[in-house]
Amino acid sequence: MKGRIFSIEEFSLYDGPGIRTTVFFKGCPLSCNWCHSPEGQGYARQIVKSGNGCLHCGKCAAVCTHPGACVLCGECVKVCPRSLIRISGEDREAEQLYKKLSKNFALLERGGGGVTFSGGEPLMQAEFLLEMLRLCEGKTHRAIQTSGYCAETTFSEVLKNVDLVLYDLKLIDEDAAKRYTGKSSAPILRNFEILKGSGVPFVVRVPLIPTVTDTEKNLTAIAERIGGAGFLKVELEPYNKFAGSKYAMCGREYLPQFDESVPPEINTKIFEERNIKVSVY
Repeated sequence: MKGRIFSIEEFSLYDGPGIRTTVFFKGCPLSCNWCHSPEGQGYARQIVKSGNGCLHCGKCAAVCTHPGACVLCGECVKVCPRSLIRISGEDREAEQLYKKLSKNFALLERGGGGVTFSGGEPLMQAEFLLEMLRLCEGKTHRAIQTSGYCAETTFSEVLKNVDLVLYDLKLIDEDAAKRYTGKSSAPILRNFEILKGSGVPFVVRVPLIPTVTDTEKNLTAIAERIGGAGFLKVELEPYNKFAGSKYAMCGREYLPQFDESVPPEINTKIFEERNIKVSVY
């Protein structure tokens, strides 16, 4: 069993309780207009090149044998004098990845943490995700961060093997969801109902995108859907103006369909009025 990941972040403090190791899976079915991880959107491996600190020495161009269509040979990675070029996307066997993660289990336990599988979208590689969750069972606390966009049968099976779900609720309105995420909100909302009835502990995460997700209408619609025995809290995540900084590294242009200059509305009152625990990150 192999999976494709693009990053492993150790000593993370924002992906669940305590000190955690977060594994970022490559590939996502959504195309959120504000996504700050362009290297996680596609499943294909790709070159990522930082322009900051580039000497413009030309060594990468000199060794490139396919300038019109990268074949990921990695020669440019080897010659960059400042290590500014890398290949994003590494295939790992489940047992191999588990061995790497398990080296920190004792430390993570002392810090009240565990392992979080994120992305991209980890449910896009559901079989590999399930294998990792099963390997970690009883060894460390297991969390996933997900948009919930997948088949109901897949989501239900994952819920049987996880200790915590960090569930992204972005847009409730169907037309708005299609416009800003590229997909229908219906599968996400259906799986959210499954989560609410599962008894699995979960946190609702809401990115506050100015004039898009931070509206009173959208936040009210989210608040009205929240419930279930496993619900813990809402985490509001204000938009970061540096969200588009990685796109140039991936050879892409960042084209937000909203006004970045407008600060997001941080409205906790909508949740507090309904006795919903809420925090801002």
